[in-house]
Amino acid sequence: MDLPHPFESDGDTLHEECGVFGAIALDDAAATTALGLHALQHRGQEAAGLVSFDGQEFYARRGLGHVVENFSAAEDIAQLPGSMAAGHVRYSTTGGSGLRNVQPLYAELAAGGFAVAHNGNISNSLHLRRDLVKNGAIFQSTSDTEVIIHLVATSRYPSTLERLVDALRLVEGAYALIVMTPNGMIACRDPLGVRPLVMGRMGDGYVFASESVALDVIGAEFEREVDPGEMIEITLDGKMKSHRPFIAQNPRPCIFEHVYFSRPDSVFAGRSVYEARKEIGVELAREKPVEADLVIPVPDSGVPAAIGYAQESGIPFELGIIRSHYVGRTFIQPGDANRHSSVKRKHNANRRLVEGKRIVLIDDSIVRGTTSLKIVQMMRDAGAKEVHFRVASPPTAHSCYYGVDTPERSKLLAAQMEVEPMREFIHADSLAFISIDGLYRAVGAEKRNNACPQFCDACFSGDYPTTLTDATDREDPQLSLPVGKVA
Repeated sequence: MDLPHPFESDGDTLHEECGVFGAIALDDAAATTALGLHALQHRGQEAAGLVSFDGQEFYARRGLGHVVENFSAAEDIAQLPGSMAAGHVRYSTTGGSGLRNVQPLYAELAAGGFAVAHNGNISNSLHLRRDLVKNGAIFQSTSDTEVIIHLVATSRYPSTLERLVDALRLVEGAYALIVMTPNGMIACRDPLGVRPLVMGRMGDGYVFASESVALDVIGAEFEREVDPGEMIEITLDGKMKSHRPFIAQNPRPCIFEHVYFSRPDSVFAGRSVYEARKEIGVELAREKPVEADLVIPVPDSGVPAAIGYAQESGIPFELGIIRSHYVGRTFIQPGDANRHSSVKRKHNANRRLVEGKRIVLIDDSIVRGTTSLKIVQMMRDAGAKEVHFRVASPPTAHSCYYGVDTPERSKLLAAQMEVEPMREFIHADSLAFISIDGLYRAVGAEKRNNACPQFCDACFSGDYPTTLTDATDREDPQLSLPVGKVA
């Protein structure tokens, strides 16, 4: 959600940048939103923010850290009155940390207050920002989300809804938005549906969230996903109207939601994330079998795929790596030395289980490869006889420009070398990835439709579904080809 500078990350995993939640026509909208954000904490752990509206005034509270650190006390919620609220949890990319970028962003426009929470990335925000600044706009943050606010403010259409439509017709990339105005809430999703957004009911009120698990946690009834390109408008008294102002396109939801980002107890693109991950393991066992004694997940994201691999292969599933949940995530640690030490603090080998065994390690992805190298070495240090590495996604060879923090392409291991050199790099006895068709089968498609892919899989295929104006403007050699296939 920050401006799309070349992606830099200290971590060796992909990170979703944020989660959004909104509630309207509920007496305890702020409390409900805070609880919903807590269920989305895995999508962003750097900061949390919440804005509410009581029919007369907007109220905002933002802070660095987790939801519980900012919205756990009754007095915190008491400062956010009203029957409408929206919230945001975030993980920032380069240049984006600090309170000024914590969402929802709020501005006073001619028509009144305007708050917006955004999951995704506007891939032409630098281009739009330059034009806006030339025309006198003054920006208060480095977030691409603020571009949307300025476009709404400068639109000549009469109503806020029309102004928002006008603004979004100028942007490219991915977005799931929750917007608050004095008249009510607008929830919308980009025409390709790259980023997720669902809708639920609580009595006479409505809630929106990045994942269905947030609805479960607050006791809301799941209604449906917000459709790609749909704008749902809800008044303060709970009256709903659906708008479809954009040209219909073939949806391209992010396939990595199934692989890693969403919580396993969520439903995405009509399919249980947990079941999809198990099926990924099943497909992986069919495509890339190996003789071994144990199947061991790299916790926690590798667990469902490892269960599927074990069930299909007949090799026993065991927890050969124990994860501590009481240390900071590796990407938070600055510098190589701290990051590498953090890997050891975070995972520990179950030595008595793995000693003398041929093991299959299952992980969701390989990004830079440094963590995989250390996990393999940990297994060898614990006495494993053979270490075979299986990956529940195809090789991640391309950067994401749609709201996921990935390293620049030159730092992605799969962009630098083929599978066999990667195997040598991580010191595994064998290394294999699920095929892209196998991944598609696991999530419910017969295979990938190469002419019209059913998901956004650009991080694997380089097939970006939108133009990438800012990346092209920087004359990035990775993105110098016409959009569609990017080298």
